[in-house]
Amino acid sequence: MSAISENVASHRIADALRTEILGGALAPGTRIRQEDLAERFGASRIPVREAIRMLDADGLITMVSNSGAWVSRLSLAECTEAYSIRERLEPLLLRSSLPALDADALDRLGALADEMQRNTDVDVFMRLDREFHLLSYSGATPGGYLWEIIHRLWNTTQHYRRAYANLVGVGLEVTHMEHHLLVDCLRRRDADDAERVLVTHIRRTRLELERHPEIFA
Repeated sequence: MSAISENVASHRIADALRTEILGGALAPGTRIRQEDLAERFGASRIPVREAIRMLDADGLITMVSNSGAWVSRLSLAECTEAYSIRERLEPLLLRSSLPALDADALDRLGALADEMQRNTDVDVFMRLDREFHLLSYSGATPGGYLWEIIHRLWNTTQHYRRAYANLVGVGLEVTHMEHHLLVDCLRRRDADDAERVLVTHIRRTRLELERHPEIFA
């Protein structure tokens, strides 16, 4: 297999695993075996190893030296720490993003908030919610240091956001109200108000997860 073919194969494998992890098909703590992936995708070990390395960099897989790889898993303390970091850093990223959000992005954010409010399916809500928040940060410097930290935290906490959505129900009015408030703040170009809404939005999820330690058992 040529270097180009191996690169294509590694991205194909990484994309498939990323979809399965973020979609909940592969739960935290699931063992990732290179030989199984090589057989499943009809690929050699080289692109498989590269795909695992890519997902490790994204925070979706945890590699342990001389042991193997697993879908990333957090303890309650680790999840609380991750959310505490998000509470402080995401408002900063949102402030950085705001000046570059154009009318099309703001309209899309409003449409996503409306669609989430109409939706009753957790998987659909998870996809829309992820698009909503990452789009709100899209005006920040692509690939910047802050963006990379937050993107990794979003990946490692994805399973626990799904658990939260299952706990409280995707029809919870306060969640949708906060999404609409965020859109309003962004349309008014009010970074201070947007930061306050976002901090509360993230903190509520953290506090709810802390009330359910069984999720992390």
